[in-house]
Amino acid sequence: MGQMTLVVNILTLRITVNINPKPLKSIMKTDNFYSILKTVGILGNAVTIAAAAVARAVKTVIDGVKSILPKKDAERNDDGATLPDGPSGNHDGDDGQEGNEGGGGSMMALLMLAMAGMAAACLLTGAPDGVAMAFAVVAGVAGKGEHVVDSPLTTKLADSVSPGLLRNEIDDRIVKIRPMSTPLDQISRYGGARLCGSMKVDYYSVDTRPGEDEVKETYDPGRTPAAGVAEIKVKTPAVFDPSATLLVPEVAASKGGSLVLYVISRDTASIKVLAVNNTLEGSEEGFVPALPQGTKLVRMGRAAAELDVMTAQFEALPKKETNFCQIFKAQVEQSTFMKIANKEVGWSFSDQEEAAIIDMRMGMEKNFLFGHKTIITDPDKNEEILLTGGIWNQTDNTFEYDKLDSEAALIDLCKRAFTNNAGSSRKVLVGGTGLIEQLHKIEHSRFLSADQTTTKWGLDFTEIHSKFGTLYVLLSEVFDQCGMPDGGMVIDPEYITKYSHVPFRTERLNLRSAGVRNTDAIVITEASCLVLRYPGSHLRIIRKS
Repeated sequence: MGQMTLVVNILTLRITVNINPKPLKSIMKTDNFYSILKTVGILGNAVTIAAAAVARAVKTVIDGVKSILPKKDAERNDDGATLPDGPSGNHDGDDGQEGNEGGGGSMMALLMLAMAGMAAACLLTGAPDGVAMAFAVVAGVAGKGEHVVDSPLTTKLADSVSPGLLRNEIDDRIVKIRPMSTPLDQISRYGGARLCGSMKVDYYSVDTRPGEDEVKETYDPGRTPAAGVAEIKVKTPAVFDPSATLLVPEVAASKGGSLVLYVISRDTASIKVLAVNNTLEGSEEGFVPALPQGTKLVRMGRAAAELDVMTAQFEALPKKETNFCQIFKAQVEQSTFMKIANKEVGWSFSDQEEAAIIDMRMGMEKNFLFGHKTIITDPDKNEEILLTGGIWNQTDNTFEYDKLDSEAALIDLCKRAFTNNAGSSRKVLVGGTGLIEQLHKIEHSRFLSADQTTTKWGLDFTEIHSKFGTLYVLLSEVFDQCGMPDGGMVIDPEYITKYSHVPFRTERLNLRSAGVRNTDAIVITEASCLVLRYPGSHLRIIRKS
């Protein structure tokens, strides 16, 4: 209940009350007295008072008044008239309806009622036993302040009358919130950037030579197999060189193990081979058994003769790729008056610069992952703008999954990440919250552990160890922001390169001397791009829709 304001001036109050002397003692009783107080006009806007608190206050007032009143009523004559030692009153009453007692007694009773009413009006009930005094607020002469009377000044009262006067406790430590880390940008910076002399970067990548091929058409030796050379049509004959040995894992040899072949020669459609460990029954001459269409042929090492000096030539030519350096910028300005103004916390220009760098790096992270390489023209500036291509689109190696809810599914992911690409045995997996959540819920055995942590490139990773290799797992909220919470990417740090045409730098602008603005300003600039040197060693992780 809110506090009420009561202003009473007893000296100017004019009240005419007829009080019978006989029921005066009855009035002094607490219950009757409280009922009269509620109806007395001098209460004005007094608040409702708790019964217990009012009773205590009224009893105190009554006891004080009784101490100054006569012990008994004035003596009367047989006619009911009072003795002539006091101002005469109304003598028309009888035993049931007596006149007004002496003027002094009436005024004393009235004074008692006024004092009790003031005491009751000043009581507040914040709690059953709580008692507080009401207060009056008087505006200053010039209207520039408030003056509180009839109450001690408390913190609650001060906050009510003058909001903001009492100062709250302020923590002067500024918490710089980083919504997400930028692992890709962090790893590329630790690896060192290569300076380039142009905004357009041409780089070359070379892949490994295929190590297997398939039978294109079924090879059938006939009902009467003969020993000697067999001609087999394959999909890509150039995979196999003369003097190379081949393994046929799906076909068993008569001498045990899988069938082994030796390449005699090749042409544009087929290869001619000899059987190494498969012979005709009752003979030591080798022959090539039937090979169905689609049979896998694995290329092994070459086998040269004693007098051979030369062998089939082998050359590898890298493939040219191009990416564009994108100019990333951020600008921070602060007026001179803002710089010299007093602040509640230590928030300086350097803090603003740090916040701008964090925001700039998070934007770069998204371009480095999902950017599209192109050149556009700004119609307002009439200038070309180069946009960098993200590494997500630089590889076609993709792993699709429905659920990663078992150890077997995680092993399939590790198998795909580390096999058939000749990459490193330690790679980084960055993913969205959905992917990381699924990986975290998988129960691991002693054959596949995921309870170790390590720190590399200034980042804390969780390690997943498998027989295929080790994955350094880290959450990247960039995938969530880009609408791919269940996606991720396995990155081989050994085969990712950052090119910088303009290295990361800050430049101070003298706008004050130039007559532009009265501010301190800096511009943060970097022109760079990321490229995958060996796209096959990286893996995109996509959840099937």
